[in-house]
Amino acid sequence: MSAPSKPRGTANPVEPSKVDPEAVTISGYALQECYGPDGVATTNPGNGQSPANRIGAPGEFPFTRGVHRTMYRSRLWTMRQFAGFGSAEDTNKRFKYLLGNAKGTKANTGLSTAFDLPTLMGRDSDDPLAAGEVGRCGVAISSIDDMHRLYADIPIGEVTVSQTINGPACVIWAMYLAMARERGISWDDVGGTLQNDILKEFHSQNEFIYPPEASVKLVVDTIEFATQHLPKWNSVSISGYHIREAGSTATQELAFTLRDGMEYVEWCLRRGLEVDTFAPRLSFFFNSHNEFFEEICKLRAARRIWAHAMRERFGAKQERSWLMRTHVQTAGCSLTEQQPLNNIVRVAYQALAGVLGGCQSLHTDSMDETLGLPTEEAVRVALRTQQILAHETGVQRTVDPLGGSWFVEALTDQMEKDANAMIATIDGMGGVVAGIHKGYFRRAIAEASYRFGQEMEAGDRIIVGVNAYTDGNQEHNVPILQIPHSVETEQCERLAKFRRQRDASAAARALDAIRAACRADKNVMGELVEASHLKCTLGEMVQAMADVYGRYSGGPEW
Repeated sequence: MSAPSKPRGTANPVEPSKVDPEAVTISGYALQECYGPDGVATTNPGNGQSPANRIGAPGEFPFTRGVHRTMYRSRLWTMRQFAGFGSAEDTNKRFKYLLGNAKGTKANTGLSTAFDLPTLMGRDSDDPLAAGEVGRCGVAISSIDDMHRLYADIPIGEVTVSQTINGPACVIWAMYLAMARERGISWDDVGGTLQNDILKEFHSQNEFIYPPEASVKLVVDTIEFATQHLPKWNSVSISGYHIREAGSTATQELAFTLRDGMEYVEWCLRRGLEVDTFAPRLSFFFNSHNEFFEEICKLRAARRIWAHAMRERFGAKQERSWLMRTHVQTAGCSLTEQQPLNNIVRVAYQALAGVLGGCQSLHTDSMDETLGLPTEEAVRVALRTQQILAHETGVQRTVDPLGGSWFVEALTDQMEKDANAMIATIDGMGGVVAGIHKGYFRRAIAEASYRFGQEMEAGDRIIVGVNAYTDGNQEHNVPILQIPHSVETEQCERLAKFRRQRDASAAARALDAIRAACRADKNVMGELVEASHLKCTLGEMVQAMADVYGRYSGGPEW
């Protein structure tokens, strides 16, 4: 049996007019009708290794079959639900609702915080550029006071908290750490993950503030600070999710994400950090899309590539440094406004792919996310989807149940090979930052997205309820969560009061200290935590750093 063909974007793309959806995956792999042992043996010989030795055992290098020997038999994945809208009080109520609905499950439950667009861009809620956006697509956070209200009565020394923030991640994290200290919670007990992956912002999401070099420097600051002060915190979640949402193929998501991770490792090594001091707490975040087996193989290949890179490219000695711990979220871009109840089915299969691929934590999207912010009922259905998967399907009873499948192993091998070829291309252009300046990532993703759009418009890719089976598209009674304008006015009034009641001269001195740390090219996290205690706002701290680094609007090829 021959191996799958290379994906589109690497060589000889399949023309959209010639796509046979029965034979070609979303990422362009032309699959064989049937696979046998010879396909596995010839796909990726691995310097003479047998397929069994190349795949390995669960919990053993290169971790193809999972990072733990017993996987879900001993501990289920963390069921992490995304929440954030309106005011800090609104989101705090949703957090408590999620925690309450998770009672009785054997899985750990973590909170994942969504911030509104002004916060994501480092703007205070009363900034003129924030008008009309406050609290709309996430929670509005401008001060340590907001942070206290957001996590009020949440045992943050016991519940892990993920924060989906990138450009101003170091500032939001500083506020969180200052808030924990003011509540008397030791940083030794504070666990969670800061997304903090600025490189993928330049590839896909555009929520960057500073130039690439300064942006990566700030990520290294957080990694170094966590290594020194927060033993349970993951300071960066290297995120392919948004790359895929922007339209990449699965193989591009795999390659670009892992090469981003390698870029952070390289910058940390230049800082003088020892690889085994920080590598064990780097984490990853992948998309789980509709192409079921492709998504499973992507996660298996990712662990293998990362394990080899950490051990052989970077010389990591500790086994924990070789492990890739992975959060998975179902594909928001696959959800449709038409026939939104169909999204429940899509999410269930995508979640199953994430689990069969061996994720450590999982977020399931709500069926109504294409219509507006999720309602409580939609969030409950999304959480129940994970709980049904965990407790009723039996998927947790054996480790890597698809391991050894001739098809799965052949596709895993091919995706590994193709991703490594892309990584070599990025290496050849001087690394990720150099690739950003050349416009490489954006062009590659745009081309893949365009091809998929052509296939869908031509009817070669069937999307149920969109370009086929459209009967009933105009009939749905899904309620939509509305954010009232009063959220913005109240937030701005609260922020004005916050500024009036602080020691303005102390805040000004704290901002000067931030600028001085940036000019001296030192780790700025200590100054940001102190400024949070002294009641500097998000926008003020972000601007203090922009006074030194400048703001970035994109390179000449954008």
